[in-house]
Amino acid sequence: MAKRYQLVIVGTGTAAMVAAMRVRSAGWSVALIDFRPFGGTCALRGCDPKKMLVGGASAVDHPRRMRGKGVAGEVYIDWRELIAFKRGYTDPIPENRERDYADKGIDTYYGRARFSGRNTLEVRGESLKAEHVLIASGAEPIKLGISGEEHLITNEEFLAMEELPHRIVLVGGGYIASEFSHIAARAGAQVTVLQRAERMLTRFDPDLVGWLMDKFRDIGIAVHTKTTVDAVEETGSGYRVRAATDSQAVYVDADLVVHAAGRAPALDTLDLDAAGVAVKNGRLQLNEYLQSVSNPAVYAAGDAAHMGPPLTPVSSHDAKVVVANLLEGNHRKPDYTGVPSVAFTIPPIAAVGLSEVEARQQGLKFRMQRERASDWFMTRQAAEPTYGFKVLIDEETDRVLGAHLVGPHADEVINLFALAIRQGLTTEQLKTTIFAYPTGASDIGYML
Repeated sequence: MAKRYQLVIVGTGTAAMVAAMRVRSAGWSVALIDFRPFGGTCALRGCDPKKMLVGGASAVDHPRRMRGKGVAGEVYIDWRELIAFKRGYTDPIPENRERDYADKGIDTYYGRARFSGRNTLEVRGESLKAEHVLIASGAEPIKLGISGEEHLITNEEFLAMEELPHRIVLVGGGYIASEFSHIAARAGAQVTVLQRAERMLTRFDPDLVGWLMDKFRDIGIAVHTKTTVDAVEETGSGYRVRAATDSQAVYVDADLVVHAAGRAPALDTLDLDAAGVAVKNGRLQLNEYLQSVSNPAVYAAGDAAHMGPPLTPVSSHDAKVVVANLLEGNHRKPDYTGVPSVAFTIPPIAAVGLSEVEARQQGLKFRMQRERASDWFMTRQAAEPTYGFKVLIDEETDRVLGAHLVGPHADEVINLFALAIRQGLTTEQLKTTIFAYPTGASDIGYML
């Protein structure tokens, strides 16, 4: 006999955790299903462990930049110790999450979830019947469809490596490739990035990405754009990556090849047809309330929903929207206004709001402040010449339309621009704010 729940959640990441705790607090019966350790991508295989490694890479980068400026001596990364430091944070998470769920009276199931009907699921031979189902299964690396694809490792495997190989090739040029390449290069690896698009970090402003590419070159990362990987072959000493650019063959030898070419909603094993859940081009078909258009019992959130930017705060936001609609009926819609995005390169690059291209396509009248500020105090004191900004301001309302930053503290300062965009603050209000000086935020007035 199937066990009955008011809500069954597939996944245990950020969206799943937020939804489970809130719905359970409202008195609903809740179950969670996951075939991996509880915690999800961000906590175990993505943002958090990556930032632990970025912290190590940043720690050695600063004294290297300050060499000859009052700082002496050599610093280096001990990869094994850095991974141990990361594991000191990530390893306890699954057990802690399980304990938290048990304390709240939330049932947990291990295994791959599979729909067996419109509101029933199977997991390792057990049947669960749910009034509602939340798909929060996250995302997974896309299939590349190339020969030797099985030789590529994922972001999860990279973050768990006990030893760092000397020659590393990253296939792709987005967040993962950019961040991992900066970590690995500063740890002493020889890094090559093979990117199909015309430039790296296509979600960010091209001018600022261009400034950041100087840093890639400075730390010895070889970046090949407009390059398509065709195959990965085993050799006696590792792997050979075969690619092509402008009809010219490119061969790169490597000890390790990393999949960094994008992720897609993890839906393939759910048997959504059995639940009558509509999918198009690999994406769930959802209405404005994050509810399946073909099965009203099913909702989705986070990367699985793929409605907003693929970011952890969006997953949390989606979950709160779904909970409100479950408890009170459909009335709340997600609002992705002013969601900041950061690639944690060293230094970081960040963006929020409209890009210059988007603003022009919408026919908006705006003024634009743009400068490569390599001689500003913030760069001088950090010995970090990669610093610049582009800010778009509506001419009629004086409100910030978009902000794009690269350089020291960009990952923190972007949040103030996000606040301005989401709350409709004017540049005059930002300029009259008294920020602590000298800090990254104290530069905001000069960017407007």
